[in-house]
Amino acid sequence: MGHSTDFRSAARQAADLIADYLDGLPDRPVWTPMSAEAREALLELPLPEQGTGLDALLGEVAAKVLPHPMGNGHPRFFGWVNAAPAPAGVLGAFAATAVNPSSAGGDHADVHLERSVVRWLAELVGFPHPAGGGLLTSGASMATIVALGAARNRAAAGLGVDVREAGLSALPPLVGYVSAETHSCVRKAAELLGLGSRHLRTVATDAAGHLDPVALRLEIAEDLAAGRVPFLVAASAGTVNTGAVDDLDALADVCAEFGLWLHVDGAYGAFGRLDPASAHRYAGLERADSLALDPHKWLGVPVDCGCVLVRDAEQLRGTFSLVPPYLRDDAAGGLGWFSEYGIEQTRPFRSLKVWATIAASGREGIVRDVSRCCALARTLGELVTAADDLELLAPVETSIVAFRYRPAGLDEETLHRVNALLPVAVQERGEAFVTGTVLGGREAVRACLLNAATTEQDLRVLLDEVREAGAALVKGA
Repeated sequence: MGHSTDFRSAARQAADLIADYLDGLPDRPVWTPMSAEAREALLELPLPEQGTGLDALLGEVAAKVLPHPMGNGHPRFFGWVNAAPAPAGVLGAFAATAVNPSSAGGDHADVHLERSVVRWLAELVGFPHPAGGGLLTSGASMATIVALGAARNRAAAGLGVDVREAGLSALPPLVGYVSAETHSCVRKAAELLGLGSRHLRTVATDAAGHLDPVALRLEIAEDLAAGRVPFLVAASAGTVNTGAVDDLDALADVCAEFGLWLHVDGAYGAFGRLDPASAHRYAGLERADSLALDPHKWLGVPVDCGCVLVRDAEQLRGTFSLVPPYLRDDAAGGLGWFSEYGIEQTRPFRSLKVWATIAASGREGIVRDVSRCCALARTLGELVTAADDLELLAPVETSIVAFRYRPAGLDEETLHRVNALLPVAVQERGEAFVTGTVLGGREAVRACLLNAATTEQDLRVLLDEVREAGAALVKGA
């Protein structure tokens, strides 16, 4: 009874502590470097000999953790693709950890809830959803491994090989096709699955970073003529560098012509389909064989939560199902366990925070927030275009804006050096947070807008910070 009382009291304190933290985010610096003392206090923590009470533990969190956030959650955090946590999702995650099941399968609420939220995600982005055609994962990296594993096994079966039994040695090299803008998780998946990164062809893109369907067809024909076995095209529904969406319909045509598996990386960008002004870019998404999503990005579901969706549920199950006698469960029904569709056996209860996040907003609220982020990105692109000392480096297609500081009178070498240092210089000032990338050999500032609480004034603050930090770097150069 005493333990329960302690938890109840501490949980109430934790709720106040977290609510105060979230409420105070807009009034504090976006990010500040940790002091050497604060960093050391965490790095050198001794293993405690005696236990610590819950109240004292909360005090440690308040003193040593919450004052030093990554920064995502602040309306002027524009770095990488890291979202603010949805309050409903925070509550869902809290409740899920209290239940603490393994969501591998069986007849308990988390399993059935996951079936529904996976279907919800498919409905949101307009992807066909057969029963069992997807599952939640730790993120898009794991979703990609799962999807490419299914693609590999389908290709092997087409060659008369059971790769699960015979292994890769029974196969000729399988060739996949990516672009220079394809996320690194695709290469990691190919390496981990034994496909080999040397068998990933980097297909040409247009100036905006879209994979070129004409170049793809030529690459495939060349590989076929040489006796190689093409099996996969990895397309992007929102690249991480610029948010570019490939011509999915044209790529689906090529894949249909040659019998290749079309995988779409929509980790960040697929939810952009909900913005009426952007929806046309996603034509053909529904024709993919697999789609990777990250609800923990644009939807704001607390990390971690990815999702893989597939058109062929039986292919997915056949790739991963291995059921020992002690895990057989008739209550699972005809679909079996989630652990038969992916790599994880013990699986966390991810679906409750997804359900809570989506249910709190409804489709209408999600569409509103996604559309606002895209509109803010277009506004930022217009502000950059209108400025004499800034240069937009790529069209704004979703909610990522890539640009550089370009005051008059600087040569390319100096511009390159200044813009390479600029993102960190802006971060350290604490008023906005952006990251950098390289586009066409040019250093760029990259702003990703995922927070619907961001305002146009926040965009102006960002550009002021870029100018002031840039001017200081030029002066120091």
